[in-house]
Amino acid sequence: MPVGVTIYDIAARARVSIATVSRVLNDHARVSEATRARVMAVAEELGYQPHVSAQSLARRKTHVVSAVIPMMTNYFFVEVLRGLQDRLAESEYDLLVYASNTLEDVDTQLDRALHRGRSAGVLLFSMPITEDRVQRLKRSRLPVILLDCMHAEFDSVSVDNEMGGFLATRHFIDQGRRRIGMVMASKGAPALERRRGYERALGEARLPLDESLIAMSIEVEEHGYTEQAGYDTMQGLLQRPERPDAVFATSDVQALGAMRALKERGFKVPGDVAVVGFDDIVISKYVGLSTLRQPMRQMGEVAVDHFLNRLQHPEGSVSHTVFSPSLIVRTTSGAPPNGHASLQPSS
Repeated sequence: MPVGVTIYDIAARARVSIATVSRVLNDHARVSEATRARVMAVAEELGYQPHVSAQSLARRKTHVVSAVIPMMTNYFFVEVLRGLQDRLAESEYDLLVYASNTLEDVDTQLDRALHRGRSAGVLLFSMPITEDRVQRLKRSRLPVILLDCMHAEFDSVSVDNEMGGFLATRHFIDQGRRRIGMVMASKGAPALERRRGYERALGEARLPLDESLIAMSIEVEEHGYTEQAGYDTMQGLLQRPERPDAVFATSDVQALGAMRALKERGFKVPGDVAVVGFDDIVISKYVGLSTLRQPMRQMGEVAVDHFLNRLQHPEGSVSHTVFSPSLIVRTTSGAPPNGHASLQPSS
């Protein structure tokens, strides 16, 4: 084996900068596959071996689990994080949260989680798992658990979003509502999956799909699930030639914004427009909001179980846990005489 081979030698032979060689050898994501392959080939050709102390440092065990989430202000994420923290408190691992201010900033936070602090594992919340992200996650060689999203190559915990959209829409239909609107949170999962359930329920009831009743505001695109987005989007729906007589919002906070818009315009809920949200955050029961309940804390706890299992069995088969949502009927969609009901998917 050649003696004294350095990253300077690799950089000169591969015709790249020393910084690029360093990124490749440290498995940094911001390197093209072609460059990565060329640098690794040269390193192998020259017989490069990292310094023993550097290897020891790189392999040092860490007890930090990193969670990457979009929009820390989303109540759903807060509740799931509580479940994560509760279960991690029983283990030797601590939780480190990387939160982005916008959807566009998620990759920056993901890079930090993968390449700073040597995390023992990474938990990703509610983001599209693109091929680029798949490759970056694989290169990290860390246990990866997906929350509120899914990919065939990684363990995941989610809720059946399509069933949730179906239950909400079927509930409206059973009450005689026919112009059923939808307040979307984004064009991607899980909102898109909830829309599929909405469309399926309409189709099974032989009701036409009116695209003008499906709305998504600019605010939603930029900042995700927010009360202001629900308010703005509901305002837009009320300006249509024929207003909806029911609205399914893809989150409770959006539903609250929609209700504010309805109140300001003088519409009664549920008399004029019935409303159903999604999540069942704490405030929902106090305002009488009908909603799809997902077990947020339990999802966090199960995600930790998947992580710990993956540490023990790194080559084991991929596991997906999918919870079924429950429709909690309260006053915003016309509660039954006892004021509360829990509806499950029909078999």
